[in-house]
Amino acid sequence: MPTRQTQSYLRGLFRRRGLSPRHRLGQNFLIDLNIHDVIVEQAGVGPDDVVLEVGPGAGALTALMAERGARVLAVEVDPGMAELTAEAVAESPNARVLNIDALASKHLIAPEVLEALDQIREGRPYRLVANLPYNIATPLIMNLLVDDAHRPASMVVTIQKELGERMIAAPGAPDNSALSILIQALAEVEIARILPPSVFWPRPKVDSAVVVIRPVAEKREAVGDLAWFHRFVRDVFLHRRKNLRVVLSKLAPEGIAKADVDAVLESVGIDGRLRAEALEVPRWIALAQALHASWGGVLPVEAEGAEPAEEPDDG
Repeated sequence: MPTRQTQSYLRGLFRRRGLSPRHRLGQNFLIDLNIHDVIVEQAGVGPDDVVLEVGPGAGALTALMAERGARVLAVEVDPGMAELTAEAVAESPNARVLNIDALASKHLIAPEVLEALDQIREGRPYRLVANLPYNIATPLIMNLLVDDAHRPASMVVTIQKELGERMIAAPGAPDNSALSILIQALAEVEIARILPPSVFWPRPKVDSAVVVIRPVAEKREAVGDLAWFHRFVRDVFLHRRKNLRVVLSKLAPEGIAKADVDAVLESVGIDGRLRAEALEVPRWIALAQALHASWGGVLPVEAEGAEPAEEPDDG
């Protein structure tokens, strides 16, 4: 039976080891023991499942999943926490701890992580199950979601409530963003549970949420050229306060006139006076595919006057 990591247990453990939570790394430890069970149940973790966990902390969730018979790859950047996780699963040969940053950059999963994941999964589907550090949640989820070779079968993650709400935001909502479109275009997403700050130690300043993301193969197929779609949606939302006709004219490759942009918009039944956040996901896909054909697959150009990206680090 894994050790139940209450707040008093963690305080004592950290004191003995000379450790303390590091805000810079987004370390907030789940101390409501029922939430660990909720996460594992939502993920449906069972024997011989393959699980990637990022930010295991002291290994409470890692040990719980390993006890259920899952093959777990736990990736922890903090050496002290990686050591605690390794000790928590010391009697579980089906768990491996990797002391490394899961991200090589904001737009790239560390190659060592993907290599270790490929070794442990042996070609089988896997799940991402994690209490994610806030500062890596968006890039980690998106980098995995757009990777056809390493897209998880499902993701059950604890993240900021605000980020979860952006993921499910409807067209026209203030928090509708490139993140909303990209995730909804590729997956079904739901907020399974809201978590108050009191279930963590130290307490974060905001509410959190257990979010379930289930990629759908048919959705992925409908998107077509995913790298192009990803770039296109991101670039359009950089100009979210301008209407689509203006933005697309700025992003169009050399030789594409406004009249050509107007013709594409008309062909898919989209009013060029609309802004990016007004479009539903199916119309985003239709517009992207029409422009991809019209522009010959050329990526949008970098336009001046872009606003800050809509996918910040969630620290």
